[in-house]
Amino acid sequence: MQNPDYDILIRGGTSVTDKGTGPFDIAIAGGKIAAVGPDLAGSTETEIDASGKLVLPGGVDTHCHIEQVSGAGLMNADTFETATRSAAMGGTTTVVSFAAQHPGHRMKQVVSDYAALARKGAMIDYAFHMIVADTGNGNLDDDIPALIAEGHRSIKVFTTYAKVKQDDKAILDILDLAKRDGALVCFHAENDGLIGHMTQKLLAAGKTAPKYHATSHPREAEIEAIARMCRFAEFTGAGIMIFHVSTREGAETIRRAQARGVPVQAETCPHYLFMTVDILEAENPARFMCSPPQRTTDDQAALWDAIADGTIGLVTSDHAPYRMDDTGKFAHGVDAPFNKIANGMPGLETRLPLMFDAMVSNGRATVEDFVALTATAPAQAFGLTGKGRIAEGFDADIAIWDPKRRHTYGPDDLHDNVGYNPFEGHAVIGWPVEVLSHGRCLMKDGTCLAKPGQGRVELEGALAGLLTLALGAEGRGDAKKSTGADSQVPDIVRELVLVAGGRNPRQLPEVYC
Repeated sequence: MQNPDYDILIRGGTSVTDKGTGPFDIAIAGGKIAAVGPDLAGSTETEIDASGKLVLPGGVDTHCHIEQVSGAGLMNADTFETATRSAAMGGTTTVVSFAAQHPGHRMKQVVSDYAALARKGAMIDYAFHMIVADTGNGNLDDDIPALIAEGHRSIKVFTTYAKVKQDDKAILDILDLAKRDGALVCFHAENDGLIGHMTQKLLAAGKTAPKYHATSHPREAEIEAIARMCRFAEFTGAGIMIFHVSTREGAETIRRAQARGVPVQAETCPHYLFMTVDILEAENPARFMCSPPQRTTDDQAALWDAIADGTIGLVTSDHAPYRMDDTGKFAHGVDAPFNKIANGMPGLETRLPLMFDAMVSNGRATVEDFVALTATAPAQAFGLTGKGRIAEGFDADIAIWDPKRRHTYGPDDLHDNVGYNPFEGHAVIGWPVEVLSHGRCLMKDGTCLAKPGQGRVELEGALAGLLTLALGAEGRGDAKKSTGADSQVPDIVRELVLVAGGRNPRQLPEVYC
C-alpha cells in the first residue's frame, strides 16, 4: 500500500478515551495517536481487530525499584531489561524508577549512571525519581537544581533507615528547594525512632522470625511521619507525595491535610489492598516482607474508601525485587533475623490485572476509574506529558484487554528475574492481550516482542503538571526528550555492589526499599 493514512487502526473495541468510553476506533501515525472516533475512515498498513476487547491507555507505574543498589549494597534481582519486560507483559508502558544516591556521591553522576543502565536495557519508557541521601558535597546547591531544570522533577526522601534518612532540617531544606525550582518531593514516611526502638526490643527478646518484621514497623510509625510531612508541606508550600500508604489513620491524616489545602498527594499498592499482616505466618514468609508491612482488613477497607473519595489518587507497584537466595532475601543466611532480610516484592506485572479484577470485574468501580488510578493520574502527578490517556497527539501507548479472560497466578509465572510470584493462587478476571508503545507491539497473546533499549527517557513537565491532582491546576509541562543510545554499565553502580567501605556489602545490616 502506497502512502497509507495511518500506520495502525484499532477497530471494533470499546475504548476509554478523552472523548468518553465507547466504540471508538484509534488511529496511530508516527508513534502518536492521530485520531479517535467511531468508524474512522482512512487507509492503514496494519489493522487490529479489538472486537469484544477494551482498548485502554498503557499503564503508568510511578514507583519501581529497578537495577537499584540498596542501602545494604544488594543489587535488585531485576535489570531494566527484565523489569520492563515484566511490566509490558502486565500492560504497563511507562515506569518511573529510582536513581538511588548513597552518601558521598554526586547526584548528577548517580542520575547519569542509572540512565545509562536504562538506555541499555529498558523495553518501555522510563523516568527517574532522585533518592536524596546526601544534601552536602554540592548536591543541594548545584546538582539537584540543575537536574530539576533538565526535567528530573521528582525527589524521594526517606524518614527512616540510617544510611539514607534525612533529619527534619534537611527535609525542610529539600522542600524549600523543591518549592523554589518546581519539583515534587515523595516520602517513605515512617518514624525512624519507633522502628529502631521496636527492633531493638524484639531482637533482645529473641523474636527474630520474619513475622516480627511487622511488629518492628508499628502503624504509629507511619501515622506520625505522614502527619509530620504534611505539616512540613503546609509550612513550606511545597508539593509532596506520600508513598505506599498502609493505614487507616495515615489515609485520614492525608484527607484532613488535603481539606486544609495542603498540596499533598498519596498512593498505595496492591499488597496493601490484597494482603494482610497474617501473610507473614505463611510458608516462606520472607517472600512477603515489605516496608511498611501489610496491615489489617480494616485498613484495607479504609484504603479502598480513600481511593473512592480521591484521597489516594494512585496505585503503584513498589516493585522491589529480591530473589529467595543468597543474592537477595537470604544474603545473610536463611536463618537471618528479620532486620537483615531484604524488604520488597515483585509487582510490576501483577499490578494492573489485580486492580482490574477488583475494580472492573468485581464491580467496585468503573473501567474509567481503573484507567484514572493506574495510568492517567500517575502520568499527571509526575508531569509525564503524552502519557496516561488515549487522546489525539498523545503517545500511542495502548493496552488491549480481554475483560472476560480468567487467569490464576502460579508460583513462578512472571517475566521478571525474581523467581516467585507473591500472588500465587490469586485468580483474576481481565487480562491484557496486546500492548503497544509508540505504536510498536510490545506483547501479543503472551509473547514478548519488545527489544532491550527501545524504551525512551521521559523528562517530567513543570510544577503545575506535577500538582494537577493536589491543586486542580492545569498541567503545562512539555519538557519531554527521548534517547535510545546504548552505553556501558556505569562504574559507580558496579562499585556500590562490589565495595562498601572496604567491606562485603552483604555484611551491611540495613535493607530497605
